[in-house]
Amino acid sequence: MFKKSYLLIVFVSLFLSCGNDIDDIIPVCNSVTNISSSAIADNSATLSWETINSSASYNLEYGISGFTLGSGTTISVSETSVILTDLQANTTYDVYVQTLCSSINSSLHSDVYSFTTLIPNVATEFKTNLSELNLFSGNLNELNITTKAFEYNLSTTLFSDYAHKQRIIALPEGTSMEFDGDGLPLFPENTVIAKTFYYNHDERDLSLGRTIIETRILMKLNGEWETGDYKWNDEQTEAVLDLGGSSLPVTWIDVEGNTNSTTYKIPSDTDCFTCHGNNGNIIPVGPKLRSMNFEINGVNQLEQFISNSQLTGVANSASITSLPNWEDGDFRLEARARAYMDINCAHCHIPGGSCADETTLNLAFETPLNESQIVEQSHLVSYRISFYLDGLSMPFIGTSMMHTEGVELIQSYLDTLD
Repeated sequence: MFKKSYLLIVFVSLFLSCGNDIDDIIPVCNSVTNISSSAIADNSATLSWETINSSASYNLEYGISGFTLGSGTTISVSETSVILTDLQANTTYDVYVQTLCSSINSSLHSDVYSFTTLIPNVATEFKTNLSELNLFSGNLNELNITTKAFEYNLSTTLFSDYAHKQRIIALPEGTSMEFDGDGLPLFPENTVIAKTFYYNHDERDLSLGRTIIETRILMKLNGEWETGDYKWNDEQTEAVLDLGGSSLPVTWIDVEGNTNSTTYKIPSDTDCFTCHGNNGNIIPVGPKLRSMNFEINGVNQLEQFISNSQLTGVANSASITSLPNWEDGDFRLEARARAYMDINCAHCHIPGGSCADETTLNLAFETPLNESQIVEQSHLVSYRISFYLDGLSMPFIGTSMMHTEGVELIQSYLDTLD
């Protein structure tokens, strides 16, 4: 009897003890589910998730895709969403979320969730630094054009002391250049045009690098074009807005192995108006449709613009005049010389240009010869291009030397007019 009573007491004690352990079991802290992102911008994003632990808080850890858990940025929140800020543009981030049910009870980390920030829009105001305009992605000196802009080239280019140039146009989202004849297209409000000038150290070996001098900017703001110039630093890491103009020595080796040097002139804001001014307004000079109507690597540039909806109002390039390449001997001498004068001289020597009050020359390519005054003033033109003297010879500004090849071309043409 005593043995049975003892066993009963032991059994009851064990039962009560086990009952206390059941009460002390910690409930499961569940991982979050259905992580999602919204309101993604170039430097921020909103993350949200779902949970069944309604009274929990959360630790969120994030970093550039591929980071090791524990080495990222961690933030604690009490809601099921959070706004991440100060993110890098055009960058993929990984995110992990951990549920905190109590100080001693947390879930496993969620599966990784990834999102990518947007490419920033091109800025439509003159910032202090070129990098702030968002025209380029990655390292600035690599001049990698943002997908928010596109490159354009000209069949005949302006001579600028043998400098190379990268030309780009950035149009606001959903807009286009509109056809308006063979000249300049109609550019939408907030268009940005940029031209970067640089010298290769050695034209025989481009792997030796280059020196970037300046990036000139045109912005169409409130219906009018405004100019700005960014001067690159010696480290080639940034360019700073500089409207005062300056000069600096430049040396390079050409394709024949000759060492060349010049004192390159970065224009002031006043100089920009001298060339870009017409009837008191600033206008672009280079990107006329006739100057862009030619093939690059077997593809017509204007056709490419039309296909990409960057140029509208015209079905194809066939109805647009093509400005000849002055270096292409397949064109007649007159066409080549007139094309050279169009891009190098006509911005000043046209009605409304900065020289219109001083001369009756009209050097636009489309101007008939008998209306251009080229024949009547051929001797004056010949004289003004035959030497270099700052403030007297032509071009009036923008160079620090004669363009030997260009002068020979024009002189050869003028000789046929005698």
